[in-house]
Amino acid sequence: MLRYLPFLLVLALWIYAFIDCLNTPEEQVRGLPKVVWVIIILLFGEVLVGPVAWLVAGKQRGGATGGPAGGPWQRDQRARFVAPDDNPEFLKSLNGDAKDGKDGKKDDAALLEDWEADLRRREEELRRKETGEEPKSD
Repeated sequence: MLRYLPFLLVLALWIYAFIDCLNTPEEQVRGLPKVVWVIIILLFGEVLVGPVAWLVAGKQRGGATGGPAGGPWQRDQRARFVAPDDNPEFLKSLNGDAKDGKDGKKDDAALLEDWEADLRRREEELRRKETGEEPKSD
């Protein structure tokens, strides 16, 4: 079992470098075009030259501030994900603020009444069709 460990580590590094290269935006690729890096990783993956070269020289890495070093792409310019417990709109919807009709939405009781009225109307239409009665004019 232990004799397979080096092979598995090389394979894991190879797969990681390949996926990292594919997911890296073109603006962050250094030195060579992205397609060339993919070919290098695939061709020289078994001897670790390709994946190590990609990880060392192929991609711009984050600097001390957490963003990319010297690149035009900034992490702060991306749309940030806000967790539901930090999202004010979501928290308002939990409190029932969004259900009181202020936003043109009906509350649950009004929706249920509408559905029941529609169901009664449809059942009455079916009964009339089965018995052959003429519809009542409202």
